[in-house]
Amino acid sequence: MGPDRLKAFTDGVLAIIITIMVLELRVPHDAALASVRPLVPVVLSYALSFVYLMIYWNNHHHLLHVTRRVTGGILWANAHLLFWLSLVPFVTAWMGENHFAPVTMAAYGVILFLAGVAYLVLQRVIIISQGPESVLAAAVGRDIKGKVSALLYALAIPAAFIRPWIASMLFVSVAMIWLIPDRRIEHLGTQTDR
Repeated sequence: MGPDRLKAFTDGVLAIIITIMVLELRVPHDAALASVRPLVPVVLSYALSFVYLMIYWNNHHHLLHVTRRVTGGILWANAHLLFWLSLVPFVTAWMGENHFAPVTMAAYGVILFLAGVAYLVLQRVIIISQGPESVLAAAVGRDIKGKVSALLYALAIPAAFIRPWIASMLFVSVAMIWLIPDRRIEHLGTQTDR
């Protein structure tokens, strides 16, 4: 099977995840600007999670762009990734509603860590399926960026209990690392399209 159905399915699931997340944002019952102040943590956690979901969507798109055929292993690895991403709205709302309490931030870190690991697993399953000489294998190489991200998530989990602001900075740092588009796959993928 080609990757188009898997791309479309994943796009749909991510759209639903984002919709669920935005529905958690509650409109204040008061028109005063002060009524928005308690929502600041909720909006900040939403914004960070939205950025993360867009990063996953963007990278997933590039990942499947260079995937020529989809195997059962790839389907399951993709489902594994979507499982962890589907929990992002829960931990996002929990963290925002509780003003970044340590336990909620640690839970957020656990979900981000497991989603990051699931992405690395998906990437590895695709490389195994497509072969060591595949475009993806050449583009990813040792994938230092992905491994560093997982390490930073792992560090953020205990940091949430010691100094929650450190965990916050680690979450934002990983997002910043990935906001700069990863051109490795995109560049090699466009060369194969010619």
